[in-house]
Amino acid sequence: MRALHADTGYLLYRLGLRSGQLFNTFLQESGLRLRHYAVLRYLATCEGALQRELSARLGYDPSAIVGLVDDLEKLGFAERRPAPDDRRSRVVVLTEDGRAFLRDTDQAGQRVTDELLTPLAPAEREALHTLLVRVAGDGLA
Repeated sequence: MRALHADTGYLLYRLGLRSGQLFNTFLQESGLRLRHYAVLRYLATCEGALQRELSARLGYDPSAIVGLVDDLEKLGFAERRPAPDDRRSRVVVLTEDGRAFLRDTDQAGQRVTDELLTPLAPAEREALHTLLVRVAGDGLA
């Protein structure tokens, strides 16, 4: 029988948990959680997204997206606007306050990543990132 730490999937799971804990601790002051941060980061890469697109791209349940966007709207970081091609649909867009929040948290977010990857040399960090992107393929936004 293999040891638990011989299982790469388990190690990735544990690393994901640790990463989430660090990011949630960093975000705690703002009242946000990692899921909110992920929505904001995704919205920063596009002109807006339908809630169902956010759900599909981020891998969150559609009902969770509704709550996350509600929270972000209350903070003024995102807003729902009518979709240009379908008046029945709403597009979620990042506000200027949301962009400012992301700019203000860039360095702190990088410190979280640095703490998580402390055991790795810069070249190893880059290699890990490249490998994770390849493994994730189209499965990540």
